[in-house]
Amino acid sequence: MAVGFLKVKGARIVDQNDDVVRLFGVSLGGALNMENFMNGYSGTESFTRAAISKVLGKDNTEYLFDRIIHHFFTEQDAQLLQSLSINSVRVPFSYKHFEDDMNPRVLKEGGFKHLDRIIELCSAHGIYVILDMHTAPGCQNPDWHSDNHTSYAAFWDFKDHQDRTVWLWEEIARRYKDNTWVAGYNPLNEPCDSEQVRVAAFYDRLERALRAIDPNHMLFLDGNTFAMEWKGFNGVLPNSVYSIHDYSLMGFPIGQRQQYNRKCEFHNEHGVPIWVGEFGPTYEPNGPEADQINAGRNALLTAQLALYEKEQVSWSLWTYKDIGVMGVVSLLPESPWMKLLQPFMDKKVDLQIDSFTARPTEELDTLIGQMAAWIDRVSPTAAKTYPAIWDTKQHIRRNIIQTFLASSYCNEVAELFRGKSKAQLDKLAESYALHNCIQRKGLVQNISRYASSQAEGVK
Repeated sequence: MAVGFLKVKGARIVDQNDDVVRLFGVSLGGALNMENFMNGYSGTESFTRAAISKVLGKDNTEYLFDRIIHHFFTEQDAQLLQSLSINSVRVPFSYKHFEDDMNPRVLKEGGFKHLDRIIELCSAHGIYVILDMHTAPGCQNPDWHSDNHTSYAAFWDFKDHQDRTVWLWEEIARRYKDNTWVAGYNPLNEPCDSEQVRVAAFYDRLERALRAIDPNHMLFLDGNTFAMEWKGFNGVLPNSVYSIHDYSLMGFPIGQRQQYNRKCEFHNEHGVPIWVGEFGPTYEPNGPEADQINAGRNALLTAQLALYEKEQVSWSLWTYKDIGVMGVVSLLPESPWMKLLQPFMDKKVDLQIDSFTARPTEELDTLIGQMAAWIDRVSPTAAKTYPAIWDTKQHIRRNIIQTFLASSYCNEVAELFRGKSKAQLDKLAESYALHNCIQRKGLVQNISRYASSQAEGVK
């Protein structure tokens, strides 16, 4: 068991006795920061909450989401993770649990209720917690997972968004500065700055502010452009771990090794710890080829974990619990939540309004292809729009299909909850409890094997 605050020493994480600690973790995505493909709705969390509030009223809506978060992680979940030799949990959260846009810089004490509870449960089972601001004021990236309704990452162009983020992290640091089971703070999930210099500058500013309050906790700093690149990072901050996200679209082992090496050039140059803050494949929920497809994706994950073992890096799988797309555990198909939302979830697959569950269709793919070809012809520079990893088709999908079209379905989702009593809402929320979930056996065996085998060699 590690002792005291974790800290950075050279390229390793150690405890207060200088014993090396590797972090083997999962993320609690879908709880304090919800996502459409993980929870079943369409568009963004805040638009969905607002639509449901019009149907259920504010009190019942807040009750529903509060009960989901409660059931999402309980004593039983902590016990399961401990049994798998998982020693860290990354907790993504939205700033909106702690502050209202129309009442800025006024701390909502109730926002800490579930965060405190999760930290307490994890610490009781020897599990560290990494606090991850997944949604920041103004949105730090153009995607739905930062609760972005527009694809415009306004965080980088408005100082007040950055000021509010620093203020909130200061409040969080004051609360947890003495808690040794908090491994550290992950200030921004997957930042995307088109100028490629403002991420490092913001980290510099935030580090100074936090160290004045909390000199002990590590910072887990994501690279720019969805935690994949390090342009504009000219040095390293003290007691900081640098995070990559390593979703693999290429084959193993050569493609994965090249992709990993490219992302880690910065770490190797500066001799800092590597934390793979997110990785993991999607799984096919059903169909005649589902078993074969999923076996291949599990093999992909095995190769990825083998690479991390060879490199002796820390990692955090995305994600622990969801509706059957990526989770270590998933809601049972016969649970009330799944039975209520399954018809809509089937519908949105062909509409391609969720990027992680989209299924190619001839009609939509033809339309997108024609529009992309027209844009590329009349404006060749459009294809160079940041982020450069997206081609014109991807920009169309993100801006039109997965933003504009997806948002138009929020009211349809909300109508599914009309007339539900509090007792019925609690039954829906209880679908997220572990006893109403099923484990993905191959995935469970995989992470347990690598976490337990490596854990034997560290404190």
